[in-house]
Amino acid sequence: MINERKTVQNQMEVVILENLVPQDHLLRLIDKYIDFSFIREATKDLYCLDNGRPAIDPVMLFKMLFIGYLFGIRSERQLIKEVEVNVAYRWFLGLSLTEKVPNASTISQNRRRRFRNSNVAQQIFDNIVQQAISHNMVSGKVLYSDSTHIKANANKHKLEKKEVEASTKAYMEELEKAIDEERDVHGKKPLKKKPEATEEKKIIKVSTTDPDSGYMLRDGKPNGFHYLDHRTVDIKYNIITDVHVTAGNINDVDPYLDRLDEQIKKFNFQVKYVGLDAGFFTNPVCKGIVERHITPAVAYRLGPHAKGKFTKTKFIYDIEKDCYICPNNCKLKYKTTTRQGYSEYVCNEEICNECPKRANCLSEKMKFRTIRRHVWEKYKEISVLFLKTEKGKGIYKKRKETIERSFADSKNLHGLRYCRFRGIKNVSEQCLFTAAVQNMKKIARKLSLYFLGAKLLNSINFAFL
Repeated sequence: MINERKTVQNQMEVVILENLVPQDHLLRLIDKYIDFSFIREATKDLYCLDNGRPAIDPVMLFKMLFIGYLFGIRSERQLIKEVEVNVAYRWFLGLSLTEKVPNASTISQNRRRRFRNSNVAQQIFDNIVQQAISHNMVSGKVLYSDSTHIKANANKHKLEKKEVEASTKAYMEELEKAIDEERDVHGKKPLKKKPEATEEKKIIKVSTTDPDSGYMLRDGKPNGFHYLDHRTVDIKYNIITDVHVTAGNINDVDPYLDRLDEQIKKFNFQVKYVGLDAGFFTNPVCKGIVERHITPAVAYRLGPHAKGKFTKTKFIYDIEKDCYICPNNCKLKYKTTTRQGYSEYVCNEEICNECPKRANCLSEKMKFRTIRRHVWEKYKEISVLFLKTEKGKGIYKKRKETIERSFADSKNLHGLRYCRFRGIKNVSEQCLFTAAVQNMKKIARKLSLYFLGAKLLNSINFAFL
């Protein structure tokens, strides 16, 4: 039998908004365990206290934004519509059932005018991290970093080509000094300094819609204009500790060491280990990590080699004699150090001609084997050796459960797959707020489970009294 309801929804009811929101609702947990009062202090200098029209409470303004990022509502107009009809959203914002919801333009105009040149988004993110630290949810001992691409709000066909100066790596001066020292140890003359010529130029694609984005060309990645979200997470509860946004044509490793220093300084982390994928397995990065007294757990690649031929790993480096030992137990002696920072070790041509393993070592055009060793190669070797230990394997294994999971949640649950805005500052705001709400969720849920467990434990102990 079907019971057809014919009641018209026009009867008066007396309800309490507090009773309409479930006790386990995410917003109720966030409201309980996250302190938002700091927002007023962070924004007070952006408001006039004794003049002008009464402004919307900044805590309510940012809470509305947090709702949008929490539940993946991309449009601010749609966000306002959702707040109008969602009881939990109204409760979280402190609005009654009949109270008028602020207009969507209120959010956009505050962003464009009041907060345009401020770092409020960064302050909010940092404060949430500090709250996680205060709850002992961040260890600061093992950090995982990586980057993910975010599709820019720009048509990849609307572009222009520009000639720009090729950037010089920050470590080049230090590398040149290391090369000279390496050559001096082996009795070689220093390399002649290059004459100061005009800056090297290169052609890049620039979007006419969003010039701050960068045209990304990577294997296995979509071509087009993107931004990169460089992120770091802590091993303990996967709390995001750093967010940094760059154009999509920037190398992942370029900002890494600076961002690591920023976190250590800002949050006073005592970092012992870092976990990184093979894209970070470069000599400057490994050197920078080790010199900071941090042990790197970085995945590594064998490098380009002919199929069926001996790779560089088959040759053993003898530190005391400064030579390589080949699979046939012959020596490859030092020859020179190139301007790129590679020391070349070569074998005698006569030995290679008579070697029984020649077919597995040399190509048809090669007369003798040459092994290239970077002047900072020892820092890579530290990472490789550690990654082969049980502890190193355990730390690197956690990478897919931390940083990869963090990015997956951002894109699938919080709309970080696409840029909502244009311009690197606005995209940075999106990434910072996305990371902030992810941290809020983690803090609220972990603390609620902790206090629930403590409550159950107390009740059990009381029952045995």
